[in-house]
Amino acid sequence: METPHALPKPHVDYDRFRASAPDAAAALAALGRAVDESGLEKTLTELVKVRVSQINGCAFCLQFHLNLARKLEIEAGKLDLVTVWREAPGYSARERAALAWAEHLSGMNRRPIPEDAYAALRDVFSEAEATSLTVSVATINAWNRIAGGLAFTPPRRT
Repeated sequence: METPHALPKPHVDYDRFRASAPDAAAALAALGRAVDESGLEKTLTELVKVRVSQINGCAFCLQFHLNLARKLEIEAGKLDLVTVWREAPGYSARERAALAWAEHLSGMNRRPIPEDAYAALRDVFSEAEATSLTVSVATINAWNRIAGGLAFTPPRRT
């Protein structure tokens, strides 16, 4: 029988990170605000942040963005099945394209982005939207590495 893993001890919690690296925290927050102000649907970007946080194994960011997704009233079924979105019904063409792009960007250290991936994204997103989505994915990947690396304790489920 496998022994369960102990929860990681936080190296630095979220509040201490913000206090000890205020400029970095502000820069990441500014990137998030820029995406929010771009007009890209907040429900779409939160769904993508949930998926990327799953891929990266970041408990803090996953719970944080699940909490936000629930407040935005994203369907529970979409949140429940986002790991297997390719096989699940109920996702729009925009959601599918955004999730595929997010997975490509988040996995580019393991495999190159296919030549046709950006064209597929542009089939349903304008250039400005695709750029904002790319910034959103890059930002959550950065947060995942900070929160995961410093072992932030996940927030309470709301």
